[in-house]
Amino acid sequence: MKVFIFTLGCKVNQYESQAILESFIKNGFEKTNDLKESDVIIVNSCTVTAESDKKVRKILHKVKKENPKSIVVLTGCMPQAFPEKASAWPEADIIAGNANKNNIIDAVKKFINSQDKISRIENFLNTYDDFKIENFNDRTRAFVKIEDGCNRFCSYCIIPYSRGRVRSKNLENLKDEIENLAKNGYQEIVLVGINLSCYGQDIGKNLCDAIEVVASVEKIKRVRLGSLEPEQMDEHFIRRLAKIEKLCPQFHLSLQSGCDETLKRMNRHYATKEYEIIVQNLRNSFENASITTDVMVGFSGESDEEFLKSINFIEKIRFAKIHVFPYSVRPGTSAEKFKNQISPQVKNSRTKIMLTLAEKLNSEFLASQVNKIEEVLFERPIGKFIEGYSKNYTPVLVKSDENLLGKIYNVKITSVKNNHCFGTVL
Repeated sequence: MKVFIFTLGCKVNQYESQAILESFIKNGFEKTNDLKESDVIIVNSCTVTAESDKKVRKILHKVKKENPKSIVVLTGCMPQAFPEKASAWPEADIIAGNANKNNIIDAVKKFINSQDKISRIENFLNTYDDFKIENFNDRTRAFVKIEDGCNRFCSYCIIPYSRGRVRSKNLENLKDEIENLAKNGYQEIVLVGINLSCYGQDIGKNLCDAIEVVASVEKIKRVRLGSLEPEQMDEHFIRRLAKIEKLCPQFHLSLQSGCDETLKRMNRHYATKEYEIIVQNLRNSFENASITTDVMVGFSGESDEEFLKSINFIEKIRFAKIHVFPYSVRPGTSAEKFKNQISPQVKNSRTKIMLTLAEKLNSEFLASQVNKIEEVLFERPIGKFIEGYSKNYTPVLVKSDENLLGKIYNVKITSVKNNHCFGTVL
């Protein structure tokens, strides 16, 4: 039998889809990239916004229409956050929450025998659900999940309801997984989690412990971090990070707003001054570090003055790259009930302004890389060029007659064009 997986949302979902796929293959199934020839279709859902839910429903309808004989599995954050809506997804033969992802293969086997619809959406236990992977979807770098859950309850966010509380991967199990990935040729590991900064709170460890374990594996040349919340990152923590030579100097430090009043309504657990100090400490500790972020515009009650404060702070920090998105009301969150919602027209206008600033800052950052010599891991061909990423995640294109894919070389960056740096292999 053949299995097809749709993955929506974050890097954690991508990791878990890979783990689910490997469990199917070990049980005699075969992976397929052809939806119409698949016997089992798994939709690993995201529910971060109401639009995410609409996308999941469209996919469910599409897969059942195009392949009515297949077994359709809905899993992930959407059913976990809204278990009472199980009847609203009639296309799904099996519904499994995040707490039940490890048992999807058993549910499929049961359905094959009984043909009875199965719904398993249980509450999270306090222990880490230990997935494991040996490959990562034919990519050059492997995402490895080491943390799940979040305790923060930002007012706009549904994720604590769909992912539970903070739970962390055992360091011994982490090392075993990384050693297997290294044996399979991976040189770069990206550590990911729902609230990665909180890794280890439940097991008496912290994120530095996990990074050091990964870096200790000889064949691993680089360790990169996924999105970070600006918590736990005091000066002592950053000094310890800086001692890990394999750690890439790229930090995606989630901001959301550059205005303290807005941050307070969002129930974020820092002020802009604290955030600025963290950025300064990172730049002081890591040579040529890139700081990237997420920015939300048009949150409930965001006045013109607050938006201007956010713009000014973001320009002051000078991010290398910014993911900009307009706020959308998420049912099930406390912000759903907030007054003074911003009109779509104002949100669109502010989004354009913020995107213009983001493009300007990104161009300035790329220009600052010219004449630097950076270590680049090459990943894919693009036309006449080969694309790779430096340690600070600058996209670099080079021309070469050699097969550079999957290899690391020093590159002198010579120019910038169309959001890429261009360089020469040394």
